[in-house]
Amino acid sequence: MTSADNRTDDRAHFDRAMKALESQVANVGAHITIDSTTRLAYAREIKAMAIRLEGDALMGKITWTEAANQAQETRNVVMEIFRRRSTPVGRAMAQSIKIKGYSLNELIARHTLRHYGENAVFTRLSSSQKNAVYASIVRSAGSARQEISTLLARLSYAGRGLIIISLGISAYNIATSSDKVSATGKEILSTSAGIGGGIAGGAIAGLACGPGAPICVTIGAFVGGTLAAFGIHCLW
Repeated sequence: MTSADNRTDDRAHFDRAMKALESQVANVGAHITIDSTTRLAYAREIKAMAIRLEGDALMGKITWTEAANQAQETRNVVMEIFRRRSTPVGRAMAQSIKIKGYSLNELIARHTLRHYGENAVFTRLSSSQKNAVYASIVRSAGSARQEISTLLARLSYAGRGLIIISLGISAYNIATSSDKVSATGKEILSTSAGIGGGIAGGAIAGLACGPGAPICVTIGAFVGGTLAAFGIHCLW
């Protein structure tokens, strides 16, 4: 093998390494941005629901029992809707914290204990005490794990930054390529495959590791993105 061949192989190795870095950066950035948006939208929708139901109950339009039932039923449905809109990484994070929504009875028991102590029995409470428990459930339905929402709000900026970095690396590869037209098409396809492949890989990893395994799903997302990007390069 000649020195020219060695240089060609080294350049190909470098190009593959750069593409792996680029696709993973785009993959991480896409996951963090999508997951943060989904989680924050979830928090806003739940908060608006809680305020509306609390207002209706205070005005006597519905009873506190009806408000509590609507709050719990709506929260469980909205949790599932937003989890489906999220990527596998964000869904695994949410499910590792709370695999499913509490039933109304579980919430009543928790809030009764919180307000009236460990010896309290809900069925023995007065009507005003029961209403206080229902009111507490409605208000808590709008909390939506503030620490997680705050974390993802901060990460969303990092996610967008990573996507910009990836686009910067793509621009570098295009600018230094001898075939600008071919390279431009290759960069667009590879970056798109990196994001799409990562989401598919995460879904498969979720089946293998269970719904509450965020670390496992994250690995699947990374691997899926890298394989998809290399596949585009091999077929180009």
